[in-house]
Amino acid sequence: MRYFDTHAHVGLIYDDPIEQLLVCQQAKQAGVSRIVSISNSLIDFFQIYENLKTAEHVYHAAGVSPSEVANPGKDWKDKLEEALKLPRLLAVGEIGLDYFHKFGNRDSQIELFIDQLHIATQHDLPVIIHNREAGKDMFEILVDRLPPAGGVLHCYSEDAEYARRAMELNLYFSFAGNLTYKNARNLHDTVRILPLDRILVESEAPFMVPSEHRGKRNKPEFLPSTVDALAELLDLAVEEVAEAVYRNACRFFRIEE
Repeated sequence: MRYFDTHAHVGLIYDDPIEQLLVCQQAKQAGVSRIVSISNSLIDFFQIYENLKTAEHVYHAAGVSPSEVANPGKDWKDKLEEALKLPRLLAVGEIGLDYFHKFGNRDSQIELFIDQLHIATQHDLPVIIHNREAGKDMFEILVDRLPPAGGVLHCYSEDAEYARRAMELNLYFSFAGNLTYKNARNLHDTVRILPLDRILVESEAPFMVPSEHRGKRNKPEFLPSTVDALAELLDLAVEEVAEAVYRNACRFFRIEE
C-alpha cells in the first residue's frame, strides 16, 4: 500500500536537518511515499525547504498561519510570491483562522487570510486551511473567496452538519491521528457522511499522534494507523481506502499518481 501525508510539520519534529531528512526517509520505508511539508511562517518555510530539497518525495506549501498574524514578517507578500515559484511547491498554506488561541485580533486574522486567498487565486493554487473555533466566519469567507483550485480543511474539527454545508464548496476534508481515538465520535460521524473521494489524511506531525502510538512524538511514518481507523469506520478494505485517499491527494494537489 502507498500513503500520502498531506500535512506534516517536519521542521517541528526535529531541529536538526539530518534528523528531518531521516524522518522523511523512515516515512518512505513505512509506505508513506509522499509528504507535504508545512510551515507556520515564511522564515521557517525557506529554512525547511532548504533542509529538505534533496528529498524528492517531499512537497511543500507556503503561507502565513494565523499564529503569525502579529508579525507576518517584513515584505511577507513578496516573500510568499517568491516561495510560490519554487519547485515542488503545491499549495498556499497553512492559512486560516484560529479563535481558540486568540492570535492577534479577529479582524487582523481575517485580513491576513483573505490576502492569501487572493494570492492563491492569482497563482491558481489550492489552499490548506486552518480552522479552529472560527467555523462561521470561515464558511462565509470561503463562500465568496475560495480559490478556483479549491482547498482542504486540514485536521477537520467541525461537526458532520458543517461538513454537509462545506461539501457544497470545492473543499476536501483531511483527518489526522485524533480520528483513531474512540471518543472522537464527532469525527467518526463526519467521515461516515463524506464521499470517499473528498477525504484526505495527514499526520499533522509532531502533533495528533494516533492512539496506537500514544505517548510518542508523532511522525509521518505513523500515518497508516489513521488510514486503518478510517477504513474501519467506513467498513471498507484498508487497501481500498489507502489507495482512494492517495489518489484524492494527487488530484487535489494536481500531481501525477
